[in-house]
Parts: sequence; structure tokens; C-alpha cells
Amino acid sequence: MTVPSTNVGLSSIQTEFGGSNPISISEYYLGGSFVSPSTTAPNGPIPASGQISIGQFRAAVSPIDVDFLVIAGGGGGGHRNITNAGGGGGAGGYRSGTFSSNAGVTVTLTVGNGGAAGTGCGGDANGKQGGTSSLTGSGIPTINSAGGGGGGNGAHNGAGMPGGSGGGGGGYVDVSAKGSGNSPSTSPSQGNDGGDGSYTGGSDRNGGGGGGIGATGGAATTAGGGAGSGGAGTASLITGPSVVRAGGAGGGNASSGTLAPGGSGGGGRGGDNNTPGEAGTPNLGGGGGGSVNCNLGGNGGKGVCILSVPTSKYSGTSTGSPVVTTSGSKTILQFNDSGTYTT
Repeated sequence: MTVPSTNVGLSSIQTEFGGSNPISISEYYLGGSFVSPSTTAPNGPIPASGQISIGQFRAAVSPIDVDFLVIAGGGGGGHRNITNAGGGGGAGGYRSGTFSSNAGVTVTLTVGNGGAAGTGCGGDANGKQGGTSSLTGSGIPTINSAGGGGGGNGAHNGAGMPGGSGGGGGGYVDVSAKGSGNSPSTSPSQGNDGGDGSYTGGSDRNGGGGGGIGATGGAATTAGGGAGSGGAGTASLITGPSVVRAGGAGGGNASSGTLAPGGSGGGGRGGDNNTPGEAGTPNLGGGGGGSVNCNLGGNGGKGVCILSVPTSKYSGTSTGSPVVTTSGSKTILQFNDSGTYTT
């Protein structure tokens, strides 16, 4: 909306900038409780103090403050075709905050897919990195969240892959190349490292857990012990109720036994000789579980992009079929697939 260019009154200023009755012009200084410093005022400038008049608000437009959450796809679980297990995939990168936009700006949301698990029944394979999720638009900061790192493959030098959160190390990683993912290589940091795989002189080495946004992945113990659990996700209130997202996956257990749990927030459970790794939960950005032998690792979970706008400023113009809900004074758009929103 815009303040009219003629016949401006206190009520029209209140409609654009907010506030409650009784209305006073002194409530609407630039940079105060209602008028953002980035307000466009063709008949201004609107003063920050001193003398202020209704005429200075003609055709003024308040910027729209939009909360966002951008989570990339989770990494796939690692695979090993003999007795050493692959690591769990890391959670997709997690970024949140607020940006200000003028009306009429098209915001493009790209939702990254989960990374594929290591596959095959005759070789070793790292899990693949998850797809990048992003938010772009004219005059607003570009937000990129890196895909979760794939789990290590359980062979020599099968370290967990870097990503938003790092993949867990495979269960046969040389001491000189321990397998925690290198999430600090992303800027800003968007998650945590994966856990180390076990390394001993014997067999049956277990995979480390994938990192989550809330915690690093668990390290595997030595032969006969357990695989590393996935790192925890973190809770957000952007959609109203608290929802935990971006958990890392459990590593593979090289022998039959207790399966390593995924982290809260969609991380997949690790597998063993009898059970494949579990996929990360779609649209939570969780990592896929590691596995061993011909039981495949789990694919990473797809990411998500969420916008929360003041209902009074909601345009209703979008593509990509976002899920639209309301919570309090906000309208929320959850993009489970790529799309756009025009402010």
C-alpha cells in the first residue's frame, strides 16, 4: 500500500505504517516505532525529530519486513560393500533472518533436493552433497544455503564430505584423514561438522554421524561398538508452532546391532547388515543414513524455503504453490518446491 498523494490524513498514515488510536503525528518520526529509516517519501524527507507535518507523508511507502528461513537439501548416506560402514549425511545448510523490501519486488526461492546415497553392490561410494537452496530478489541480500555433506564411503580416505553441515566419516578412514565434514568452509557457517568414523586394525568399523544445525555428528566407536548418531537439528517458530529442522543422519553399523539414530529434525537412521540406511525427511533438510554391504544408504531430505510477512502487507501473488497459513499477525508461505513471491 501507499499513503495517498492527495487528501492525506492521520488515518491514512496509520493505515500504511501501523499504530492505534488515538493517533498523533509525533508517533511517526523517521526511525521511530512505526516508520523505518528506509521508507520512501517523495514529498519528504520525513524528519527524525523536530517539526513534522502530514504533507511530508504524501505518497510515502513503508518497506515490508520479511522473515525468512532457507534450508538446503541434506547429504546422502555413505556406502561400503564389505564389512566397514559408511557415514551419515549432514543436514542441509540453515540460514534465517529478516530482510526489508519495497512493494512489487519478486523474490525467487530455490529449494535444493536431497543428495543421493552412495549406491552399488560391488564398490564404495560417498553420499552426494545436497542441493543448494537460495533466496534472491532486487534490492535484497542474496541468501545461499549450502547442501549437506555426503557421508564417507568406509574405505581408505573415505572422509565425510563438507557442506552446510558435514557428512560423517566412513568406517575405514585413515588416521591422517579423519572424516568430519568441514562446514566452517561455508560463509557464514550454516551448521556443524560430522563425526569421525572408527579406525582400528580389525574389521567391522562403524560410520560417524552427520552433523546437524544444532550439534556435531556423533563419533563412531571401535569394532564391536556403535555407529555415530546424527547431530541434532534446531527449532524455529517462523511458521507459528515450534518445528525442528536440519538434523544429521546416523552412521552405518558394520555389524548387526543397535542402529544409530538420526538427529532430531529429519535426520535418517543409520543402517546395518540387515537394514538399509533411512532417508532424511523431505522439506526438513535432514541427512540420509549410512549403510554397509548391499544395503544402501539413505538419500538426503529435500530442503525448504519459508517466508513470513505481515498479513497487512501480504500481496497474495506467488508461484510454485507454496503452503499458505497464518499465525497471529503474519502470513506464512512455505515453499516445498521452488517458486516466487511478489512483495
